[in-house]
Amino acid sequence: MDFINVDFISPFYMRILATTFMIMMAVSVIIIRLKASNRPVTIKKIVMPPLGMATGFAMFVEPQMRIPILYGLIAFAAGWLLFSYPLIRTTHFEMKDGQVFAKRSSGFAFILIGLLVIRLLLHEVIEQYVSILQTGSLFFILAFGMIVRWRLYMLRKYRDVTTETGMSTANPEA
Repeated sequence: MDFINVDFISPFYMRILATTFMIMMAVSVIIIRLKASNRPVTIKKIVMPPLGMATGFAMFVEPQMRIPILYGLIAFAAGWLLFSYPLIRTTHFEMKDGQVFAKRSSGFAFILIGLLVIRLLLHEVIEQYVSILQTGSLFFILAFGMIVRWRLYMLRKYRDVTTETGMSTANPEA
């Protein structure tokens, strides 16, 4: 017996459901990121999202979610090399009252919306070649590659800012 039985849902409704969920997630990310600029950045807050997201690789336990390794490598590389770049370009930190804050970027929300539009367009193309579940797997890997590179960049910039000011990075909550 399959772990996930989606045979009862038509591909049309599955696509609407997936697109709706993707849009809701994108809007929530935009809201969260805009609010985050009001709170201090910590090492823990930088590292936890990719670690939490890594649990999503458990989806590959289900055979319907599996993809060829080459497809996964291409998706990861696209996230790492292409999709992370705009996020990196709009992420900057500053010190205020001995704490590190993300500088609010006017273009950040537009970049996230642009990435969503590109993702929706790519989704339409890719799902012609693989199942909708495999398409979800590919986009998860793409997003993971994007998030990991962006967060590694953030970690390096955080350490640069704290080193410049003499603030210790030994305490992750500092």
